[in-house]
Amino acid sequence: MPESTPPLLVLASASPRRSALLLQIGVPHRVVPARVDETRRDHEPIDGCVRRLAEQKALQVYTGLKNPAVPVLGADTAVVVDGDMLGKPRNREHALEMLARLSAKEHEVISAVALARYGSLSSKLSRSLVRFRALLPAECDAYWASDEPRDKAGAYAIQGRGAVFVQSLRGSYSGVMGLPLFETAALLAAAAVPVWQA
Repeated sequence: MPESTPPLLVLASASPRRSALLLQIGVPHRVVPARVDETRRDHEPIDGCVRRLAEQKALQVYTGLKNPAVPVLGADTAVVVDGDMLGKPRNREHALEMLARLSAKEHEVISAVALARYGSLSSKLSRSLVRFRALLPAECDAYWASDEPRDKAGAYAIQGRGAVFVQSLRGSYSGVMGLPLFETAALLAAAAVPVWQA
């Protein structure tokens, strides 16, 4: 996109997966990563935390823009197992611990998407249920060695090598990836941002 052409959308995320999903539905955009504290507050419901973080990311980047007409999209994703919120792994041991907890079990993936524009803020939630097959410790170790789990909530990527762990999925595939496209398209339509652009 030429520098002289203002972007139709700004994505407040450094995630290449979210950017690729926007391009998949034909939405050109500029990436301006947000910098927010992603710590869950005491007694905060997990879905409330995910929604709050998506909204904070969108608002933080939006307030830094010089053009209030440019909408900003923020997103956040959490993996939830046994009532616990799994974020990104801190290290190898943490990742292996997460994968062991997900093994042979169903977990929930909650993704929120938020859109800031003209000082207003809208957001939507997506919930999906993912079941893993039983995982062997050796393959979890090999998966960590591939580098794929390092920056992923729950220490896996459904769109990558981690797909071999997924026995079943009920819900949104793109939501598990980190940007639920059904909900995203609804927010974009309300802001008059077209999809399927050439």
